[in-house]
Amino acid sequence: MAAATARPMELCFASLAATPTPAGRAPARPKKRRAGTTVRCAATAPAPMGEKTEYRDGPLERAFMGLFARKMEKYAAGGGGRKKPQPAEEEKEKAVWEWDYESFVDVSRRVMVGRTRAQQQEAVREVLLSMLPPGAPEQFRKLFPPTRWACEFNAALTVPFFHWLVGPSEVIEVEVNGVKQKSGVLIKKCRYLENSGCVGMCVNMCKIPTQDFFTNEFGLPLTMNPNFEDMSCEMIYGQVPPPLEEDPASKQPCYPNLCSMSTPSAPVCPKLQ
Repeated sequence: MAAATARPMELCFASLAATPTPAGRAPARPKKRRAGTTVRCAATAPAPMGEKTEYRDGPLERAFMGLFARKMEKYAAGGGGRKKPQPAEEEKEKAVWEWDYESFVDVSRRVMVGRTRAQQQEAVREVLLSMLPPGAPEQFRKLFPPTRWACEFNAALTVPFFHWLVGPSEVIEVEVNGVKQKSGVLIKKCRYLENSGCVGMCVNMCKIPTQDFFTNEFGLPLTMNPNFEDMSCEMIYGQVPPPLEEDPASKQPCYPNLCSMSTPSAPVCPKLQ
């Protein structure tokens, strides 16, 4: 029983279902699966702290990873003095579905190199804007003014559409300006933080740019509260985020055993300064 509970639960989108056998007829033999085919599964329960949750991404999830990673590549190539390859050295560009999550996180890590905190956040903002059609922020403001309905609707959309990026999540009730509403999203264990193991990447490449993008570009306030003890995160649509200097996330030290860029002796992650 203990071994069973330790393994992450998985939701399979394709599985064999048992069917009743009519009386007097031999049970049907299960069909053999064609060689090379796989059953698409997505993790629905996180692994314990210190372990990585196992995900089985399908072509659609990989396409999202590839789209984001391709946009970020131009910023990664310019960071940290990395020399741009000559045409003879250039490798064939990956198709969007050929990316995996580890390579997506690696691109994010290279964007950090050689850039200040503000420059990292600006790079993510530019990537997010480049993913949208012209005039999208203005249209979003018209469709989703900062009302309770808009906050709850966007929270509901976050759960299925960002599963590939942050992992399993659920809508929760939160209190915004003294009013209880279902405009919160609880990310059970953030896939991005889990795979990077980096506090600076969480804050500079996800939390702050996402908050600013929704609050300033879309006009829909959003606050993200990562829990660095268990890598969960609470998103609250409708709540204006505090200044970074007043945010507890800005005082977080490194994960010394998880981050390859960590400075264990520093009281605060150097990437946050």
